[in-house]
Amino acid sequence: MSHTTLGVRQAQKQKTRQALLDAALGLLEEQSLSSLGLREVTRAVGMTPTAFYRHFDSTADLGVALVEEALGSLHAVIREVMAATGDSDERIARAVELIVRHVDAYPAHVRFIARERHGGVQRVREAIGAQLGQFADEVRDALALDPQSAGWNDDDLLMLARLYVDHMVLTASEFLATTEGDDRARLRDLMERQMRLVSLGRRHWDAGNAAPPSS
Repeated sequence: MSHTTLGVRQAQKQKTRQALLDAALGLLEEQSLSSLGLREVTRAVGMTPTAFYRHFDSTADLGVALVEEALGSLHAVIREVMAATGDSDERIARAVELIVRHVDAYPAHVRFIARERHGGVQRVREAIGAQLGQFADEVRDALALDPQSAGWNDDDLLMLARLYVDHMVLTASEFLATTEGDDRARLRDLMERQMRLVSLGRRHWDAGNAAPPSS
C-alpha cells in the first residue's frame, strides 16, 4: 500500500472522526452526555453504530475528545494573556475580552464544558478538571513572575490562580446566557470589577504568613 493511499485513508478517518464530534456536540445542545446514545450520534452522521468503535471506545471517550477540542487550544492563548505587559487592570480587561470572544466563537463548546464539569460522566469530569488544573498551573507560573508575588509561597499562588480560573469559567457561563447588548456590557463591567477585587485582596495578602487565630 502506497504512502499516498495511507494518507488518503488517514485523512478520511480523521474527517469521519470530526463528523462524529460535531454531531455529538450538536446533539448535546439539548441534553447531557450521560443521556446521549451512540446510535443517535451515528445516525446523525449516517453510519452504522458498529462503525463508531473505529474512532471511539465509548461515548465517554468521545466526551473526553470534546473536552480536548474545547479547552486544549486555550492554553497558548491564556499564556499569551498572562505574559502581557501592563498593570493588572489591563490584564484583567484582556482576559475578559478573551472570554467574550471565545464564547461568541464557540458557544456549543462552552455550553458543553459548563454542563459536563459537574455532569454524570466521571471520565469527562476528570478530563475537564485536569484541563482547568493545567490552566491554574500556567496562571500560577505567570503570577510567580510578578513583582507583587515576592514572598508568596507556591500554595498561595496556586490558590489565587484557581480563583482566577474558576472566575473565568463562571464568566464564560454567564456570557453564554446573556445576549442583549446592554446586559452584556453590564455583565462585562461586573466581571472586570470582581476580578479587580480579587487583585486588590492579593495586594494585601500576607503571602500565606498570617498569624493563626488565637485560641
